[in-house]
Amino acid sequence: MTTGGPGAAATDRGGALLVVGDVITDVVARHRGPLAVGTDTVAAIRTVPGGAGANVACWAAYGGGTEVRLLGRVGADAVAWHERELTACGVRPRLVVDPEAPTGTVICLVDAGEGAERTLLTDSGASLRLEPADWSDDLLDGVGRLHLSGYLLFAESSRALVSVALESARARGVPVSLDPASAGFLRELGVDRFLSLIEGVDVLLPSRDEACLLTGLPDTADAAAKLSRHVPLVVTKQGAEGALIARSGSVYAHVPAVAATPRDTTGAGDAFTGTLLAALLTGSGPKDAAEQGCRAGALAVERVGGRPPGSD
Repeated sequence: MTTGGPGAAATDRGGALLVVGDVITDVVARHRGPLAVGTDTVAAIRTVPGGAGANVACWAAYGGGTEVRLLGRVGADAVAWHERELTACGVRPRLVVDPEAPTGTVICLVDAGEGAERTLLTDSGASLRLEPADWSDDLLDGVGRLHLSGYLLFAESSRALVSVALESARARGVPVSLDPASAGFLRELGVDRFLSLIEGVDVLLPSRDEACLLTGLPDTADAAAKLSRHVPLVVTKQGAEGALIARSGSVYAHVPAVAATPRDTTGAGDAFTGTLLAALLTGSGPKDAAEQGCRAGALAVERVGGRPPGSD
């Protein structure tokens, strides 16, 4: 069973963005200082819509210049809420309702100190149960770019979906981007396996930790340069240090971060990714698109949750 639909209309400046990825319910707990093990820790707790794939889609739609579609899988428990929240952000959702698994949930423990760093407790639920049967080639009608959440590579059924989607996009000449998503899950999957699974991807958007893990190199610039021998364009997210852009085995641009006072870093990378992809679709070059992405990332860290302003 699915809800919504992708439609076939495209923007007049490069087609729609189709995001395939996770739709998650985030429970964000902001606490100050270390957790008090075995007893109570005072925290401000909110339940908000999230998921890397869904967040990327919402930020891509935020500027209003790009048609954005999302394919994801949720449980019957929260489908109406997630569909409503995505639509409110300007995204056209196609949500597969899982008959067995509940919607995925992530508990985000956010230290309310200076860095607002977060620790994630993840129950993927229905989100990684996407499967090839959920894919249809007509999802790419009118699409100018396909973006895949790296979380899809961490479960057997969704890995199979990635393979089918990549093959379909390749047949149509649709460029594909991917965000590796999680250094922890990447380590479990294995670097060689990951690199073989992303064969055919045009743009890779790793974090600093993910880039270093994928290459075995301690220096982010060296790691980005090495990855760009495997993927045509690599944009490495460095948080407060901005982003590096690499192509053909070398870094050719460093885009500085925009100053911000962080409250919650959840979704900052998704904000960067969604904004960058929308900019590329509307004609921006990689450096200008990354600059727009850095501005979005700064806006994201000053908010609780992973969605853009106006989505509260």
